[in-house]
Amino acid sequence: MENLELFASCLAGLERPLADELKQMGIKRVRPLGGGVAFFCGARGALKASLWSRLASRIMLVVGRADARLADLLYDDVLDLPWEDVVAPGASIAVSAHGMNEELRNTRFTALKVKDAVCDRLRDKRGARPDVDAKDPDAVIDVRVREKRATVSLDLSGASLYHRTYLAPDDGAEAPLECALAAGLLALANWRARARDGAAFVDPACGDGAAVVEAAAVACDLAPGLARDCWGFHGWAGFDEDAWADLLDDADERFERGLAAVAAQGAVDGPASARPDLDVVRFAGLSASSPAISRARGRAKRAGLRQAVSIEAGGAVEAPALVERVSAAATAQGAGAEAASCLVASVLGARERSSEASAQADAASFVAAATAAPAGSAFAVAGSEAVEDRFGTEPAVRTELGRDRVAVEALVFDAPPAASAVVMVPDPSGGAEHRVEVLEPASEQFSSRLFKVAKERRKWARREGVTCYRVYDADLPDYAVAIDVYAGAGDAEGNTYLHIAEYAPPSSVDAAKARRRFDDVLALAPVALGVRPDHVFAKTRRRDKGGAQYRDAGRRSYVTQVLEDGYLLEVDLSGYLDTGIFLDHRTTRELVGAKAAGKRFLNLFAYTGTATVHAAGGGAVETTTVDLSQTYLDWARRNMADNGFAGPEHVFERADVMTWITETRRKPLRYDLIFVDPPTFSNSKAMGSRTWDVQRDHVELLIGVTRLLTEGGEAVFSCNLRTFKPDVEALAKYGVAVEDITASTIPHDFERNPKIHQCFLVKRA
Repeated sequence: MENLELFASCLAGLERPLADELKQMGIKRVRPLGGGVAFFCGARGALKASLWSRLASRIMLVVGRADARLADLLYDDVLDLPWEDVVAPGASIAVSAHGMNEELRNTRFTALKVKDAVCDRLRDKRGARPDVDAKDPDAVIDVRVREKRATVSLDLSGASLYHRTYLAPDDGAEAPLECALAAGLLALANWRARARDGAAFVDPACGDGAAVVEAAAVACDLAPGLARDCWGFHGWAGFDEDAWADLLDDADERFERGLAAVAAQGAVDGPASARPDLDVVRFAGLSASSPAISRARGRAKRAGLRQAVSIEAGGAVEAPALVERVSAAATAQGAGAEAASCLVASVLGARERSSEASAQADAASFVAAATAAPAGSAFAVAGSEAVEDRFGTEPAVRTELGRDRVAVEALVFDAPPAASAVVMVPDPSGGAEHRVEVLEPASEQFSSRLFKVAKERRKWARREGVTCYRVYDADLPDYAVAIDVYAGAGDAEGNTYLHIAEYAPPSSVDAAKARRRFDDVLALAPVALGVRPDHVFAKTRRRDKGGAQYRDAGRRSYVTQVLEDGYLLEVDLSGYLDTGIFLDHRTTRELVGAKAAGKRFLNLFAYTGTATVHAAGGGAVETTTVDLSQTYLDWARRNMADNGFAGPEHVFERADVMTWITETRRKPLRYDLIFVDPPTFSNSKAMGSRTWDVQRDHVELLIGVTRLLTEGGEAVFSCNLRTFKPDVEALAKYGVAVEDITASTIPHDFERNPKIHQCFLVKRA
């Protein structure tokens, strides 16, 4: 078994580094291909690759190839393969199929044909079919169909090799990808050679610690598969237990020597949970998140590297001192007189972030660390355009890792960042000024404007008892963003959040320049307003013709609660373009509450029901809340329940509003007070072939609304179409009177933008 054909799959972009890694293991016949590396070696080499590869996702033993033009041809060719020499006696099997062609269009069917062929072959050769165990098989047979051919292999790995043993059971599905990106980035930065030369390592934005643990593992010569128990090759007939035991013994000895060489004297014999000696540690990570620090330390401990790795709290301010300390420790450990270099590396693109400001803070930490690194250092980052902008030079290595949804650009620089513009930002609490590096010198004007307005707005908010308000709304045309402050309530009391919405620049504005300005906004706003970067949520709001309706921002939700006039309201600061509460309608909601005492109240196009909460709190005897979206109706129910309004007198109906009005006019139901806040435009699938346009359809809407009013009743009608003009003459013909009350409904924090909405009182003439 000295000439086995194998294939090591890997993340796209790592094919050549993986080929080099296999060569370093002594495997000579190596050929990089798309998505992996083909290689030839003996059984011991296959086991060694499984144990030691940091870059491969799986090691496959190629059993043979089959004709995939027809299902029967596939069956016949797979039946002819020597499965009795591949599958261990007594091993259970499962088949995993990938790819399709014109004849084999269903992977489950393909897997079934291959399974039948393997079972029939083993029955003929051994007298019994193997057990099939789809959930926990001993041997996984992999079949990949491409055009007219199929490659059939035995998966020697079992689970993905990217699923490192230091990962916790509750780590998310993306954690193995982060491990793969970290290992790949280190390979691109030639970390193995640098570590052998005694270099230090710092991840100044370490997240859950994958990169720093991977770096320490390389430096300590820790085989990534050393602590792994379950392997696919346990179901392989060619598995050599003695060879595997020898490989494990050798890996154990290498790790003991490697850890002893970098950890403090005596640390190797101490408890695995012992804290590292900070004067000796060469590998360190930095994070501003306490939960992330805890997770990263847990990973280092599970990897057996806790004594060699330090995970510390901090950001851009603390990064230079950390780099200087670990570089000094590396120099002290080295035998030569020259100062040790440092690799500054971070994987930023694989993380799930609800806050783009956190990404900017991470980029700032990376640049601060890189600036402080000694001569001869290198700098590697995956997934951050902001970092590349700050270097100002072309990277020595530029590689895309992964494909499609998981594609991340990896960059390696061999020169430190270029000098950048610096903005000194006053501390909102009166402390020392903060030094913030920016991409655009003009961003200093934005910072000054934001700080000045925020100071005035805070005083006003405290005086008026307002906890959620707008602090900036494109005050400077070049910095076209809206910034809202949300004070947390309930379980989030004491937290302050920022919601930053970028107005997409017109095509006449250079896109790269606009992005740099927005990056500066994200870097400056949390500092100027004294808010944690991970509590800053940024989105791009594109101006639709006539305005925007509710749209999914495509992010993971961040749900919390705020207070408005004493009412608890739920907001989602990340999951949707809008947060669940329109701050410009604060005064309008108060108006509804003031008018609601003893009234039967109707809320049309109700969104999250915030106006219903005000009406119920204002003394409405009954409320009805109508919206087409079940998501928003459920949200409205929660808002009402959180404020104690959950009885049968509070009704929620999912319906198209125009249809609902038509049907309700035929019933005796009438309302004393109605709030109507329709979207500017809608073409929801739930509306069928109809569309909604507030300018076109408002006459029909308001006629229907007034027909649902009791004698003397009134409606509050609002819309955010800046060019909206009520058709007063057409409405008057149908006995509808409209009074413009817009000016009295614009809150102080929106006075710069008096066209943020229009508001009218509507009655029957």
